[in-house]
Amino acid sequence: MKICPKCGNQCADEVSFCSVCGTAMNGVPVSDVQQGQYVSQQSVVYVDTTDHTAEFDKKDISDNKVLAMVPYLLGWIGIIVALLAINNSKYVAFHVKQALKIEVLSAIVGICTLVLFFTIIVPIAGAVCLVILFVIKIISFFSVCSGKAKEPPIVKSFGFLK
Repeated sequence: MKICPKCGNQCADEVSFCSVCGTAMNGVPVSDVQQGQYVSQQSVVYVDTTDHTAEFDKKDISDNKVLAMVPYLLGWIGIIVALLAINNSKYVAFHVKQALKIEVLSAIVGICTLVLFFTIIVPIAGAVCLVILFVIKIISFFSVCSGKAKEPPIVKSFGFLK
């Protein structure tokens, strides 16, 4: 009998892959695992799916970093300025899309807050949401300052403007 190094499932000696998780079997006998002689040497690699920095040219990032900051600093006006001065930069276009997502969500929260102003809870919740979106803008701004192209937290789960 073999034991899967990932999930611990016991498999027959002739199988090449674990029937539960699909991991390649290294031929580790069950007796070695039970005696504590086996230590898994698999390393876990974390891939941040929200970090798109590797997709952009380093020269594009360094040349257009300031222009990518403008949408986060100036809101709607910054988005328009960045779109006018984009100069075929994919890095700036990425950050314009992210800033546009934040601004659209801020507008939606603001409209809902204004429409339901007569309630007590909605204006308070709207104010909290606007503060959260402001903090996300700050996080995104510092991401640009460090030359990263990361999707902002919370906003990344909204699928529009992909």
